[in-house]
Amino acid sequence: MLKLGGAEILRGLAARYFDIANSDENSVNIGRHKAVNDLKGDRPIVLIDEIPWNEMNIDGELTLQCEDAFSREIEWSLRTALFRWKHLRGDMAVRPYYGVQKIIHTTGIGVQRKENEHDSHAEVVTFEDQFTSEADLEKLKCETITYDEQATRKQYEKTAELLGESLPVKICGESTGYGLGCKTWDDIVFFKSLDTLFYDLVDEPEFMHSLVGKLTDIFLNKIEQYNKLGLFDGDAYYNHCTSALTNDLHPNHEHTTSDGVWGRGLAQIFASVSPDMHKEFDTGYMIRAMAPFGLVYYGCCEPLHKKIDMLSEIPNLRKISITPWADVDEAADVMKNRYVMANKPNPSFLAESTLDENGVRGELTRTVNACKRNGCSCDIVLKDITTIAGKPENLIRWENIAMDIVRSY
Repeated sequence: MLKLGGAEILRGLAARYFDIANSDENSVNIGRHKAVNDLKGDRPIVLIDEIPWNEMNIDGELTLQCEDAFSREIEWSLRTALFRWKHLRGDMAVRPYYGVQKIIHTTGIGVQRKENEHDSHAEVVTFEDQFTSEADLEKLKCETITYDEQATRKQYEKTAELLGESLPVKICGESTGYGLGCKTWDDIVFFKSLDTLFYDLVDEPEFMHSLVGKLTDIFLNKIEQYNKLGLFDGDAYYNHCTSALTNDLHPNHEHTTSDGVWGRGLAQIFASVSPDMHKEFDTGYMIRAMAPFGLVYYGCCEPLHKKIDMLSEIPNLRKISITPWADVDEAADVMKNRYVMANKPNPSFLAESTLDENGVRGELTRTVNACKRNGCSCDIVLKDITTIAGKPENLIRWENIAMDIVRSY
């Protein structure tokens, strides 16, 4: 049997991907994504991400055949996309090109994580408290951002040569999302002990305001540098697993700036504080941090159903995360058609060897009914899937159930 070379393997996969990207169904899905994010969706869309790929290799579809690391990275990206389209499609939308990320460097903010204790068996890490006094704030510095255009061009040329004419290749900038989101408090937990953090919000409020204020200034300085260097990308399809496609952003594709992309804010650690404390220590700073962006998506795993009116003060807020720990009915009743609900179903249903279909159907039906009752646009994003108990068919069945429910919306 003739063994294919790396370029032949990649071009075969790329040609299949190209056909999907240019299919009528993909065009319809792109339209659905835009309608949802424009607050005009006729039904929720279904997406699946953060998949335990080590448990998903059906009939060798994910087995890599290329030999060198560079080709294998491209192969993995194409194989997983083709796999998802075949088995876990939902309302997946596919870019009509292969993206090569701009190579961006940073000097850092002056501090690095220092592990205090690491229990690998329990997957528990604690960190050294590096901020105990006002003097410690002097450690924090604004980053210096640089773009390695030459190295990026080399990556692009190498990728384009491998893929040939099978699939266009494009250099891509930062489309925000989690990587460049303002997650100030989620960063603070790596530099400040949880044993003292919550007490300091009560006992040392001025110091904590100084800390989050300085980190907010550093974030805004970073956004300013990205704007000047032209590092933003106005062609975002996804924003940390949720859909990013919309007609309501108008980026200048020659030089996209932050007002043409999504901003992202979150404070997962504040799941444990009151709305008033959340507003004082996060929302007030998030108003500043999100001001440069065209649209904003707020939240991650923290329950926000009792904080939506507070979040409405954030400029250009368009999408709010509603997790399995939030009350979806209460959230939809407040959100109405003002915001997109980024609904996160409970992935624990997939952790059992036998899928609880009644549980899945009940959870999704409740979400869909809450959105329908309130005219609330919604993307349903199954993510954080740690395990599927070695049963790919259960995840495939979850997708079937979800699509049946939204199609009957």
